[in-house]
Amino acid sequence: MFYVLAQIALRYALVVALVAVLCIPVAQGSWVTMLQVLGAGHLFLAFALSLIIHWVRKAQSAENKARLTGINETQEQIEELFAMTDTLQSADSNADAAQVLRATSRKLLPGCGVALYVFNNSRDRLDLIDSWDMPEAYVASDSLVPSNCWALKRGKDHFNNPQEQSLCCSHYIGEVASIEVPMMARGQVFGLLVLGDRGGKCSNVEKARRIARALADSTSLALSNISLREQLRTQSLRDPMTGLYNRRYMEDTLDRFLALAQRQRQSTSVLMIDLDNFKTLNDEHGHAKGDAVLKDVAAHVVGALRPSDIVCRYGGEELLVILPDCGIDDAMMRAEQVRARIESLSEQHGCRVTASIGIASIPETAKSSSDLLSASDAALYEAKAMGKNQVHAAPPVMTKKAGENVTARLVVS
Repeated sequence: MFYVLAQIALRYALVVALVAVLCIPVAQGSWVTMLQVLGAGHLFLAFALSLIIHWVRKAQSAENKARLTGINETQEQIEELFAMTDTLQSADSNADAAQVLRATSRKLLPGCGVALYVFNNSRDRLDLIDSWDMPEAYVASDSLVPSNCWALKRGKDHFNNPQEQSLCCSHYIGEVASIEVPMMARGQVFGLLVLGDRGGKCSNVEKARRIARALADSTSLALSNISLREQLRTQSLRDPMTGLYNRRYMEDTLDRFLALAQRQRQSTSVLMIDLDNFKTLNDEHGHAKGDAVLKDVAAHVVGALRPSDIVCRYGGEELLVILPDCGIDDAMMRAEQVRARIESLSEQHGCRVTASIGIASIPETAKSSSDLLSASDAALYEAKAMGKNQVHAAPPVMTKKAGENVTARLVVS
C-alpha cells in the first residue's frame, strides 16, 4: 500500500515540477515566482520520495533474496534429513546409526562436534557409541549417569555454557558451549545427543538446536527399531528364565565351533551339567525356590568360565557348556571349578544344591557333534551313578594303530 501511494505522489510531484520548470523562461511576475518556489518544493519532494522508493525496493530485494536463500537452505536440510532417515532404516546396530548420523551432521552442522550416547540394557548408564569433531576443550566421557544430566531429567534440550554461568550438567567437563538433546521415540528415552561448539563456529544457537532436534528424532527412531530387533533376536536365542542361550542356539553354535576347531586343529570340549535331586528340591521347597536356584546356578556357571565360553540351557535343569580351544584336561579343571561354585549356593538357599557334570572333547573322546553330545551325556550318567556332585570325563575314542584297535586310558581323579 505504501509503495502504491509513493508511486502516485512521485508522479504528481514530477508533473508539478515539470510545469514549474517550463514556466520560468517565458513568464514574469510574482505569480511566476510563487510557481517557481512551489515547483522547487515539489521537485525536492519528488527527489526525496524517489530515494525512499529506491531504499524500499533495495530492502525488498535483499529481503526476498534472504528469504529465497533461507528457503533453499531449508529445502537442502529437509532433503538431507529425508536421506538420513531412509538410510537409517538399514542400520543393524548402534554403530551403524552413529555412522549415518556422522555423515549427516557434518553437512548440516559443520561448526559442531557430536557425541552419541545410548542407554545400556539395565538403563542405569549411558555408554558412548561414538564422537567426532569435538573441540579439544570438550571431554567426552565414556559413560554418563542419567541423574547427572539435566536434559534427561527435564526431558528437553539443555544448553551448557560456562561463559554465561548457565546451569551446567554435573557430568559436563570443558570450557566450550554444548547442547544436549534427549533422544526419545515411542515414549521412551534411548540416548543423548551432545553438540559441542568448535571454536565459536556454531554462532546461531537456535538454528543448531533446531537441527540437533531433527537429527535426534531421526536417530532415536532408528535406535528404537534396532532395540526392538535385538529384543526379538534375543527372545529367539535366549532362555527367558535364566537368560542363557537356548538349545537351538547351542546346536548352531556347536557345529560352527567344531568346524573352526577342525580347521585350526584345536580341541573343543563340552560340559553337560545336571542339578542333583532337583525334582525333590521342587517338591519340598516349591517351584519358586527351584526357579530361583536355577537362575543362580546359571549365573554362577557363567561367572566361573571365560567370556568366550558358551553356556546354554539344554533342557529342564540341564545346562550345556561349550569350551572352544579347550582340551580334556583343561575341561576337567574348569568343570571342577563350576561344580564347586554350584555347591556354594547351598548355604545361600538353605537347601542342598549340587550338580553332576559329564565331560567330552573333540578329538579326544568324540569325532562329531552328535558323538560329542552322546559322550558327554553318558559321562554325566556315570557321574550320577558314582554318587553325584562330581565330574566325570568320557573315555577316549578308539584309534587304529598297527592294524589293531586299542583304547587309550584316561585317568580321571
